[in-house]
Amino acid sequence: MQSSSVTAPRIPLSRSAVTLATPPQSPPAHEIAKLTTTVPRQYVHRAAISEVFLTGWETGDPDGFIVRGQWPRGHAVFAPRFGQQDPLLIAETIRQGGTLLAHTEYGVPLGHHFLMSDLAYTSVRDALTAEPVPSEVELHITCHDITRRGKQVVSMLYRVHVWVGQIRVAVASAAYKTLSPSVYRRIRGDRPFTSDITPPPAIDPALVGRRDPRDVVLADAAAGPGDPAHSWLLRADTSHPLFFDHPVDHVPGMLLLEAARQAAQAAMHPVPVQALGMASSFAHYAEFDTPCRIDAEVGQRGADGNTPVQITGTQSDQTVFTCTVTTRPLD
Repeated sequence: MQSSSVTAPRIPLSRSAVTLATPPQSPPAHEIAKLTTTVPRQYVHRAAISEVFLTGWETGDPDGFIVRGQWPRGHAVFAPRFGQQDPLLIAETIRQGGTLLAHTEYGVPLGHHFLMSDLAYTSVRDALTAEPVPSEVELHITCHDITRRGKQVVSMLYRVHVWVGQIRVAVASAAYKTLSPSVYRRIRGDRPFTSDITPPPAIDPALVGRRDPRDVVLADAAAGPGDPAHSWLLRADTSHPLFFDHPVDHVPGMLLLEAARQAAQAAMHPVPVQALGMASSFAHYAEFDTPCRIDAEVGQRGADGNTPVQITGTQSDQTVFTCTVTTRPLD
């Protein structure tokens, strides 16, 4: 379902949240408008500047914002397939947009920890075409259910409409809580940052739509009586430069989403599929030192041609996360 004929609604803007340093001899205004850079990497919790997808933001109505970004033509992990951009770019861009606004518009100090509880997106089939140039993205974000402790924002839900040009390519939502460093240490204790545990061997990359075994986040699991037909172990390679962009003391949420996507692809093999949508919920930290089982259950194909795959991550007999991946054959 294409929406190329729909004009993107614009949030009334009151001021720009990004300014450019004025050189000694200012160029004409129409030239200034062409200058673009990424937002500070600290605002989106990335160490590598190359992994920052956001380029600026503007405020509009109360708790309404436009966040701009750019998706690369190629990416080491989230690369185009069959001429379509990887939908997980949507998830990562949504995550970055939430942390950006928390720090810049809601006063959450740098150094605070974010606990994502839910993240979901639904994209439009065939709307993520990879063009000969990077994709210029606009996130129209509204923030809801904002909880404060004193002046400090401690939780928030936000909803997003994702536009590329005049096409709304996805709708999304996410919710998170914030923790100060002292509270986080009290909860997490002295867990080491980025464990050196050697990951198990990866499954065949072809099963999950990958070429490089280093990008595979699933490993074989010993099957027992009554186990699901599609079951693996989470493979967290802490030396991976993108999934582990900086030291952490638990498995990052984006790696769990990639595990869900790969599990859905493996369950649908040999048909290559696109993760047209995801609805995920994170209940507990995924730890490094305990095996995490990833189970997939394929649902019934719908009249629209989409097939849901229910993913469950279990560790120490408790559900760590769940994710319903809406798959669509890529052709």
